[in-house]
Amino acid sequence: MIERIDALRTEGERAFADSGDVAALESARVRFLGRKSELTGLLRGLKDLSPEERAAVGAHANKARAHLEQCLAEAEARLAGGAAPGPTRDVTLPGRRPPVGHRHLIDSVLEEIEGIFAGLGFSVAEGPDVESDWHAFTALNMPEGHPARATTDTFYVSRDVCLRPHTSSVQIRVMESQPPPVRIICPGRVYRNEAVDATHHFEFHQVEGLYVDRDVSLADLKGILDRFLKEFFGPETVIRFAPSYYPFVEPGASVDIRCFFCKGKGCGVCGPLSGGWLEVLGAGMVHPNVFRAVGYDPEAWMGYAFGMGVERLVMLRHGVPDIRMFYQNDLRVLRQF
Repeated sequence: MIERIDALRTEGERAFADSGDVAALESARVRFLGRKSELTGLLRGLKDLSPEERAAVGAHANKARAHLEQCLAEAEARLAGGAAPGPTRDVTLPGRRPPVGHRHLIDSVLEEIEGIFAGLGFSVAEGPDVESDWHAFTALNMPEGHPARATTDTFYVSRDVCLRPHTSSVQIRVMESQPPPVRIICPGRVYRNEAVDATHHFEFHQVEGLYVDRDVSLADLKGILDRFLKEFFGPETVIRFAPSYYPFVEPGASVDIRCFFCKGKGCGVCGPLSGGWLEVLGAGMVHPNVFRAVGYDPEAWMGYAFGMGVERLVMLRHGVPDIRMFYQNDLRVLRQF
């Protein structure tokens, strides 16, 4: 019986070591350590032996069983750690390439816009997302009681501090910190107390521009914007200026482009009453009160300013129907660009 116990110990040790998966290991466990295994049967037959033989055979069988239980535990740990025997893993197979991401469409377009204006001689200026009332409104010729200053339009941190509603505040900071001439664009994130729908969001991006020098005219502004819009939308882009009011410019204008979907005939994108035009940004000559607020002499200096919503430009150029798609992180949308 001792010889048979030694043989079962050797066979069981080899079976546990060669088990390549959980199913094979379970089969080996049942065969060598199960209730109906041969080793268990030998232990049950000890009662038929003489007292001397029972003590010797029993001790030998218990040592063999303890050893096989240790082999089983080691095999379970090996399989749990994924260390399968060599024959079950083909090391010649190619590796799995991890997914490669790319920049968000809004970031890419911001970089593109900055590149276009860099070619026109503009530098990039940045400012804080949390602004004082002075930089966000007062210095921009927005008096007390102006609708933009209401809590229904602006997120306030305190009475005189808010999340910036436009990057025009960066223009004020730059003019306060340096004398003219100034030639900058101000890209950044802005915040408005808007009801979210397909074309509005409480958080979006703007690019605003400012040029201050001597003898600056509305013709200069139109030339710069014509060049930018042709670079961005294509060389066939047609623009027009329509009179509009903004408190920080005088005169002010909304800048439209002829709808490139219907070529000006009127469609679902530009609207049946638009005459085939799409409004893309606002602009105008800097108001003298803005110059006075930052210490510039409005009799000596002139300038123009413009501002655009980046999401609107992207929606028009790429045919994105809903502004919320930029922020829902749906990879089915983001992977298209």
